[in-house]
Amino acid sequence: MRKVSKLSEVARLAGVAPITASRAIRGAGYVSVETRERIMAAAAQLQYTPDPLARRMRGDRSRLLGVFVNNYGPVVLHEIIRALSTHARAQGYDLLLFNAERFDSPDRMATCDLLGKLCDGLMVVMPGADDRFLDAIERRQVASVVICFDARPLAVPVVAAENRLGARVAVNHLLELGHRRIAYIAGNPGTGQSAERERGYVDALQAAGIAPDPALVVNGAFVQPGGYAATEQLLALPVPPTAIFAANDEMAFGAIDAINSRWLKVPHDISVIGFDDIPTASCVFPKLTTMHQPFDAIAAYAVREVVDMIAGQTTGAARIAFPAKLTVRDSTGPAPQTEAMPTTPRRPVRARRVPVSGT
Repeated sequence: MRKVSKLSEVARLAGVAPITASRAIRGAGYVSVETRERIMAAAAQLQYTPDPLARRMRGDRSRLLGVFVNNYGPVVLHEIIRALSTHARAQGYDLLLFNAERFDSPDRMATCDLLGKLCDGLMVVMPGADDRFLDAIERRQVASVVICFDARPLAVPVVAAENRLGARVAVNHLLELGHRRIAYIAGNPGTGQSAERERGYVDALQAAGIAPDPALVVNGAFVQPGGYAATEQLLALPVPPTAIFAANDEMAFGAIDAINSRWLKVPHDISVIGFDDIPTASCVFPKLTTMHQPFDAIAAYAVREVVDMIAGQTTGAARIAFPAKLTVRDSTGPAPQTEAMPTTPRRPVRARRVPVSGT
């Protein structure tokens, strides 16, 4: 095992005092160019690396932003983290990613505390509403931002999409196409986003004079198999829907697969619209109509907010919501002339996907 070099050994090799070596490596205080080059050469020769936790204890910045992710997996998280990384690097920061089912369990709180001390600021992505770690960051008043959360007010900044308004726009699109029996495939309740999208769904129906039917609201858990199972349930109704609004794109993909398995066509028999506009939305068959979330704008604002807090700027608790934009593709069309499903079976058309790098 390689011996870990100490700062005093770097200073000795470079022929300087330890405090001078420290200033050169930290980039703090004046050190001549020649002396700095000699110190950095000695550090490289000895393979010396500073202890980031020790630096933080001295009050130095680690240039790290912690990204705490609740149950990493959905494609939408890939897009958010990719955008966060781009904007963090532009600000001179690197990301430290920590994934957990929840952050307040006894075997996770110690890790959260350690990483919180190591990082200059935190960005918590899609946490569960009942996770007590949210209470902890509110109490500690650390530089932190919560991303894509709609469950309840927080005493820290929250950056998200306009879920309720975006859902209303999605359902209005279907109403304008003549659909009146519109189903909603919901996701898990943890972040509150599915509930807000359901409220937008109900808003649009009621504004059109349509009474919401509880039988048309089915949970799909924000995953493609869940969207498939939910659609199977909807298609088994005595009067199935002519259109489906899924709370995310992955469930919409599952809905399309389930419809095709019944020898029905999208959008001829049933229209499908999603939410998120992940890269694969434009690569399925038919291409998915969806609500585009501005992940880049959300990430840019979140990074800028936390970096400003690190710099000592005061930011109050606020929720910044970015509008979601309707992106019309091929999976939505005019409502069929009859509410009944066609009785003549057709050859199934399987959804074809083109792999997208990084998803």
